[in-house]
Amino acid sequence: MEIPKGKLIAVGGAEDKGTMPEKDFIQMNNLNFFELGILKRFVEVVGKPDPLIEVITTASSIPEEVGENYLHAFGKMGCTRVGVIHIKNRDDAQNPDYIERIQKCEGLMFSGGNQLRLTSLLGGTPFIDIIHERYINEDFTIAGTSAGAMAMSNTMIYQGNSTTAHLKGEVKLTTGLSFVKGVIIDSHFEKRGRFGRLAQAVGLNPGSIGIGLGEDTGVLITEGTQMEAIGSGCVIIVDGHNIKHSNIADISEGSPISLENLQVHVMVKGDRYSIENRTFKADFISAVG
Repeated sequence: MEIPKGKLIAVGGAEDKGTMPEKDFIQMNNLNFFELGILKRFVEVVGKPDPLIEVITTASSIPEEVGENYLHAFGKMGCTRVGVIHIKNRDDAQNPDYIERIQKCEGLMFSGGNQLRLTSLLGGTPFIDIIHERYINEDFTIAGTSAGAMAMSNTMIYQGNSTTAHLKGEVKLTTGLSFVKGVIIDSHFEKRGRFGRLAQAVGLNPGSIGIGLGEDTGVLITEGTQMEAIGSGCVIIVDGHNIKHSNIADISEGSPISLENLQVHVMVKGDRYSIENRTFKADFISAVG
C-alpha cells in the first residue's frame, strides 16, 4: 500500500445551518463548526507561517455564509491568505481558476453540510484528482468538518436516523472521497446519538474501522493509518474484525440487527490508534498530568 505523505484532520463539527438535520432534530442557528483550538491545530499541522489555505464549501446549502464564517475564524488567528471556493455544480469543478488555486494552496478544508453533495459533485473530477495526488505525494494537509470529515473515508454514511439505526436498511452507505481506506467516519457522534448507525455500518462492513467523532473533537491521521485524537471530547472506535455473530445477512429489511463481540475503544486528546494494526495507545503523559 502506498503511504501518503499528506495528513488528514477529520473533525466531528458542531451544529450549523449548512448541515442536513435528521428528522425531529432541532438545529442550532449558528455556524461555529468547532473551537479555535482545533482550527489552530490545523494551521500548525500545515506548518507554514500565514499559510495559503482554501476552504471548499461544496457540502453546504449556504456556502457564502459558511465561507465568511471561515474567513472570520482564520482571521482571528492572524491568517490573511485564506480563499473560499464555491463549487455548486460539476461544471464548477472544471473551472481552471479553482484548479490552479488547489494546486498552489498549502492547506485545504472541506466545510460541513451534506456529504452526498461532496461525493456527487466532486467525484471523478480533475479537481478531486489533484487533491488526491497532492495528498499522496506531498506534505499536504486536508481537513474536513462534519460532512467534510465523513466524506474522507472510502465507505461513507450518507443517511441514517439515530432513532431507527438499529433496524436493517435504515443506514445508507455509498462510496466516499477515499482519502483514508478501511474506515467509516461519523460526526456529531455523541450529540446526535449515532452509535447505532455506526455499529450497523461496521456490521455491514466488518473489515472497516468505525470512527465516531464528537463535536469539538477530531483525529489527525498521518501515513494513512496512524490516528491521534485531538480536541476536547472523545473519539469512539468501533472494530468489527472479531464479530462472532451477525444476523444482518439473514433478517428482512426493517428488522433489528444483532452483533456479538463488537469491540469499542474510547479515545481522548493525545490517545493514538493504528488503523492498520487495530491497536490503541493511551496518552499516559496527559493521563497522569
